Amino acid sequence: MGSSGRAAALSPSWRQSLANRLLAWFNQAARDLPWRRTRDLYAIWISEVMLQQTQVATVVPYWERFLARFPDPTSLAAADEREVLRQWEGLGYYRRARQLHAAANKIVCEHDGVFPATYDAVRALPGIGRYTAGAILSIGLDQKLPILEANTIRVLSRLSGYTKDVQSTAGREYLWSVAEKVLPNSQCGFFNQALMELGSEICTPKAPACGGCPVAQLCRACQLNLVDKIPRPAKRMNFEELTELAVIVRDGPKVLLRHCQPGERWAGLWDFPRFAVANGQMNGQLKRSIIAGARQLTGLEIEPGDHLITIKHGVTRFRITLHCYAAQPKRGGENRGKRAPKTRWVAIDSLADYPLSTTGRKISGLLTA
Repeated sequence: MGSSGRAAALSPSWRQSLANRLLAWFNQAARDLPWRRTRDLYAIWISEVMLQQTQVATVVPYWERFLARFPDPTSLAAADEREVLRQWEGLGYYRRARQLHAAANKIVCEHDGVFPATYDAVRALPGIGRYTAGAILSIGLDQKLPILEANTIRVLSRLSGYTKDVQSTAGREYLWSVAEKVLPNSQCGFFNQALMELGSEICTPKAPACGGCPVAQLCRACQLNLVDKIPRPAKRMNFEELTELAVIVRDGPKVLLRHCQPGERWAGLWDFPRFAVANGQMNGQLKRSIIAGARQLTGLEIEPGDHLITIKHGVTRFRITLHCYAAQPKRGGENRGKRAPKTRWVAIDSLADYPLSTTGRKISGLLTA
């Protein structure tokens, strides 16, 4: 559809009808989510960060536990990063938790522990971009700020009949302009939430429920029978297959953990020593690979033991096969003073206190069963 058709879809009368219909629908159909029962900017901020790349049903219990433990920026800033990551464990994308912690410290230092209420101040916090700032301030204070995330990208591109690449710079700029134009003069927070709710519950990526959509009569994609072609499908990601070894070094009631360093996967978390191997090393060189990898990561000489479990999992663009092997430190004086400083002997019954990767938690479950 040409630009003139899209412009007609964004006329003042069209925008007014969109707001009226969408708000009326949301008033009746909105899910009862715990963060919708508050106007506390801090609580809304936590929900928005957790909801990034995570399903609502998964987020609810995490949000409730997180707010119970850290009810305000001051309590979050005062916490040890290890505890913050432990509360976050299982949500993935752990950089989000570290940025929350850093932002809370900035709020305490620069805003007396009160979450800021201006757009520029919110944007200046670590980890907060244009979408998150707009969501927090429109939902919490009804500020007239647009939002654009996965659900609203789909809704707005279909409503306006935008057939070009929504991932391109031009596509994002266009959709941000649409998001700004369609905002009503009041109830902006409810309107933004209604857009997201529509995308989540009705205007879904596949098989959208157009028959039950409150704004179907206003939708250009519906009118032109292009719903299944808008937005234009993203390029498929090519996944890289990796094989890794995890070495569970046990010494009586204790097991060796390694603190993941900045720039590494799961930075800030603790994990069992693990490293990538070539497929050939899984054959005749397996024992040698385990010994060498453990030495490099921990500084210790170990004696490999039995295979414990193989775990298949995905991280971003990687598909990983993780082979887990038991081991014990070699006895005698050869290990005296050699343990790497970023490793720690931890009592097995204390593993629950340490933030672990998802696979690390599965391994710890084997040890504590």
